Amino acid sequence: MKNSSGPRRPDVTTVEIIGGPEALEVGLRSYDARWAEVYLRHRRRILGALAEADVDVEHIGSTSVPGLAAKPIVDIVVAVPDITAEEDYLDGLLAAGYELRVREPGHRLVRTPARDVHVHVYERGDAAVHEYLLLRDHLRTHADDRALYESVKRALLGRRWNDMNDYADAKSDVILAIKNRARAARP
Repeated sequence: MKNSSGPRRPDVTTVEIIGGPEALEVGLRSYDARWAEVYLRHRRRILGALAEADVDVEHIGSTSVPGLAAKPIVDIVVAVPDITAEEDYLDGLLAAGYELRVREPGHRLVRTPARDVHVHVYERGDAAVHEYLLLRDHLRTHADDRALYESVKRALLGRRWNDMNDYADAKSDVILAIKNRARAARP
């Protein structure tokens, strides 16, 4: 479904986290090639659930970077024509067994009941999608930044986190620095 006339309705204006804050309970694991297989399996599941929609699906996050230790949670980004048209994608994802976790301006997050796959939904062209891919592609090809990122994650995971989002926020400075180097390295 193409979005040629703009959003169907205004987007949400607040952050809704279904189930409230959750403590971070998983640690880093050495890179596992099976994460790519999990991504491919869920990519097929997502494309099947959204067969009538015009979507892009990419593997993002640390599990998408060979050689990088990661929490064993596969992150996937889905770009849709209109984030406000939830009936075009959310119903299909829920019917495919994913559960809604976050609804916020410009972003929806669904995940598996086992919480081992997170599917981030954005509108096509959203800068967040570009940023995820920029970081992923740079870390795949720059071992020094990959090692730096892993060392920061290991240090942060040495602390207790009552909310997984606080852990994610604590990584933002190193992620920003790496993305700035990625931009500078472009021809």
